[in-house]
Amino acid sequence: QVQLAESGGGMVQAGGSLRVSCVRSGYTFRPYFGWFRQAPGKEREFVAAISWHEDSPWYGVPAQGRFTISRDKAKNTVYLQMNRLKPEDTGVYYCAAHTGSGSVTDIGSYDYWGQGTQVTVSS
Repeated sequence: QVQLAESGGGMVQAGGSLRVSCVRSGYTFRPYFGWFRQAPGKEREFVAAISWHEDSPWYGVPAQGRFTISRDKAKNTVYLQMNRLKPEDTGVYYCAAHTGSGSVTDIGSYDYWGQGTQVTVSS
């Protein structure tokens, strides 16, 4: 079992930066951790993912060039640093853990989810 707890969301002006965090607890074998987001009235979309052991990142279109995913093994935490934020980045950001097969960009591959943290970018 894996438990995930996000924090760090908030309100920021367009062009600003924000870092959201996801603390993991529980054991998994060869886990991957992803960040997804969901805007009001829209489907949840892939933002970024990272392999816990290999430290390899993947980025979705919304994140490329602006966001950075990282992990701190000592703190059992995955981060998403978001720079040059835009109003369209507004949404609830979810951390998820993927422990089996399937693409890290596919929402259906993830087994565990956090409760989400709200990010609001004002224009």
